[in-house]
Amino acid sequence: MLFTDRDDAGRRLGTALRKYAADGPVVLGLPRGGVPVAFHVAHALGAPLDVIVVRKLGVPYQPELAFGAIGEGGVRVISDDIVRRGRLSPQDVAGVEQREQSELTRRAARYRAGRPQQDLHGRTVIVVDDGIATGATAAAACQVVRAQGAARVVMAAPVAPPDAVARVGAVADEVVCLSTPAAFSAVGQWYRDFSQTPDEEVVALLAQTVRQPPTTTEEVAVTAAGLRLAGDLTLPPAARSVVVFAHGSGSSRHSPRNRQVATALNRAGLGTLLFDLLTPAEEADRANVFDIGTLTARLSEATTWLGTRTAAPVAYFGASTGAAAALAAAAAPESPVYAVVSRGGRPDLAGAHLASVRAPTLLVVGSQDSLVLDLNREAQSRLRCENRLEIIEGATHLFEEPGALQQVSALAEHWFTAHQPESPVR
Repeated sequence: MLFTDRDDAGRRLGTALRKYAADGPVVLGLPRGGVPVAFHVAHALGAPLDVIVVRKLGVPYQPELAFGAIGEGGVRVISDDIVRRGRLSPQDVAGVEQREQSELTRRAARYRAGRPQQDLHGRTVIVVDDGIATGATAAAACQVVRAQGAARVVMAAPVAPPDAVARVGAVADEVVCLSTPAAFSAVGQWYRDFSQTPDEEVVALLAQTVRQPPTTTEEVAVTAAGLRLAGDLTLPPAARSVVVFAHGSGSSRHSPRNRQVATALNRAGLGTLLFDLLTPAEEADRANVFDIGTLTARLSEATTWLGTRTAAPVAYFGASTGAAAALAAAAAPESPVYAVVSRGGRPDLAGAHLASVRAPTLLVVGSQDSLVLDLNREAQSRLRCENRLEIIEGATHLFEEPGALQQVSALAEHWFTAHQPESPVR
C-alpha cells in the first residue's frame, strides 16, 4: 500500500479507527511526522489532539539499545533487566535521564506553546505515528501513556513491518496498522511525498485543533420552485467547501446512511447541506421520485440559495435517483459544482446530460449490487469528465455490511478534498 502523503495516510487511518469514536478517545501524535497523520485521525473521531513527547534512554556505550523511556509529568519507564545486564550504575542512569529530560522539556514547551497536557487518566488513548520502523519509539510511547493513567492504549500507524507490530503489540492493547509489508527498509518508501515535517507545522496543527470552535447544525428552509424545503445546514469553522446531498428514492434528509457520510465529511472540515427535494405530499406519489427534471431543477435552485449563505465551493453527493439529479445539475453551463460523488446511484437516468458534466465524478457501487453496477459502468462510458468507478467488495445496494459505509465516506472525503479549488469558483 502506497500513501500519497501524511494527509492521505491520516485520512485512511482515521477510517480504520472509527470504531473507537464511541469511546471518547484522546489522539496523541508522535512528533514530528506523526502529528499530521494524527490530525486527520482526531478529525475522523471527533477527538482531542495532543502530542506525546517521549525520549528513549539509551545505554551510554550502545545508544540504540534503550534501557527505558521518559515522558512528561515525570513519567519514567525503566527496564531493570537491561540496566542489570548493561551493568549501568545509578550515576549512568541519572546522567542519561538528565540529558534526555532537558531535550524533552524543550520540545514539549515548543509544541505545546503554553497549552496544558491532555489528562489521560481512565481514557482510551490512540498513539499515532507516520510509520513504525523498529517499534522502539512506538513501544516507549505506549509504555509512557499507560504510566500516565490511560485505561486502554492503541498504537496506530499507516505502515510497519510485521516484527515491529509484534514488538509494539507486547505493550499496547491493540495495534492498528494499514499495511505490514515483509519487504520493509524504511517508512519513507511507502509514501510518494515523505518530506520532513517542520516544528512549525506541528505547532500550527495543534493550535488549529485547539482553537477550532465546535461544528453546529442549523435547521434551514431552502427556497426552490416557490417552495420552502426543510433542510439541515452544517458549516464547520472555515469550511473548505460545502457538499449538497441529493437523496434518492424513498429517502429524505433524515437518511441515516447519508447522515453518516455527512458526519464524516464534517469531521474533515467540509460543510454539508441535507434537504428534502420533495415535499411530504409529493413523496406520496412514487412517480415524483423518478422525475429527474424536477429533482434537477430543485437541486440547482438550492445551490443558488446556498450561495446566499456561504461563498465556499460546492460539491454534490447523490444517492439512487438523486445521483442522476446531481449529474444533470452539474452539467448545466452555469453550474458552480466542482466535484460529484454518487453512492449506489442511478447515473444512467441523467441521460444525455452525462456527456456535458465537467465536474470530476466518482461512482461508488457495491460489488453485490449487480444491476446498479452494470448501469454505472454504462453511464461511466458516457462521461467525458475526469471520472472513476470504485467498487466496494461484498457491499449490497444500501451498504449495510460492516465497514462498507465507512469506505464510502473515506472515498467521498478524499475525492472532494483532492479536487477542491484553491478559491471559490463562483
